[in-house]
Amino acid sequence: MRVIISAGGTGGHIYPALSILEKIKEKEPDSEFLYIGTTKRMESEIVPKKGINYQGVNVIGLNKNLTIIKALPLFLLAIKKCKKIIKEFNPDVVIGVGGYITAPVIYSAKKLGYKTIIHEQNSISGKTNMFLEKYTDKILVSLPGSIKNFKKKAILTGNPRSQEAYYAKSLPKKEFGLDDKKKLVLIVMGSLGSTTISNALMEIIPKFSQKDYEVMIVTGKDYYEQYPKEVSENVHIVPFLNNMVNLLKNVDVIVSRAGASTIAEILAVGLPSILVPSPYVANNHQYFNAKELVDKSAALMLEEKNFNSENLLKKIDLLLENSVLYKEMAHNAKRMGIINSCDKIYEEVVKVVRG
Repeated sequence: MRVIISAGGTGGHIYPALSILEKIKEKEPDSEFLYIGTTKRMESEIVPKKGINYQGVNVIGLNKNLTIIKALPLFLLAIKKCKKIIKEFNPDVVIGVGGYITAPVIYSAKKLGYKTIIHEQNSISGKTNMFLEKYTDKILVSLPGSIKNFKKKAILTGNPRSQEAYYAKSLPKKEFGLDDKKKLVLIVMGSLGSTTISNALMEIIPKFSQKDYEVMIVTGKDYYEQYPKEVSENVHIVPFLNNMVNLLKNVDVIVSRAGASTIAEILAVGLPSILVPSPYVANNHQYFNAKELVDKSAALMLEEKNFNSENLLKKIDLLLENSVLYKEMAHNAKRMGIINSCDKIYEEVVKVVRG
């Protein structure tokens, strides 16, 4: 199979795209791939390092400071370049996995007569995927709530990260410098971190010293230097965790943003969570991601505006001290998880390609 895949901007788009490629490669080792991303965002560094054929296209997304009049010329140039790239590679299918880069890629592929698929990770669909709906043969979604945003083309497959999390090798706490005998609360606010959450955590950290559980805080690379280097023995502060997915099965409670990939991983392992949706994302989609879990009693939500020591510690204590609630939430989270998402996606790709 010859596959073009496109995703960009954040790890929440890039890593699911890479998971899809890995599954296709596992099933069909002779497949050939081309990844189309932007020229300047994180995929332009991550993907080539993995030895994947990469083409960069200069395109920008719409935001409050950028009108359609300014963005349109770049979009038209991007379409011209995408058409050239696609015709030269001549794929069996073109897959878009999120980010504004997918707009010119999927649009161009469909206009050239190629088969197209998009994957929507969030409960509330983004502008790009809503625009691309009529230019795609099939729409794969991560959460049940996404289906209503599209017409008959939408199919629930889950997020590729869920299958990887479910089958990831579990690493013992001691490999992370943690105590096997204590419960563990993991606090992580995305790969870059958060100013608001970091400021609040500075005040909360001393209060963790009074607790009998351990806390690991993943600050994000931009904020690590701001955190104190000497804290109580039960608090561990790191800038990032490359193998966080291998630790998840030994975490008791996670406090996290409500990005689609993170939620997929949490559900796959049935991990009780306190979700803190980022209010700075398009369409407030993290709030609606979290709400889907909260409505099914699979998570608690703590909005950023209410993120303080009193509210956070109260919710952590509630989960760790109420065994009935804890087991119910773990059970409901696991029920929502789709642990064969990559296989489901591969099956849908094959249906589109081969009929």
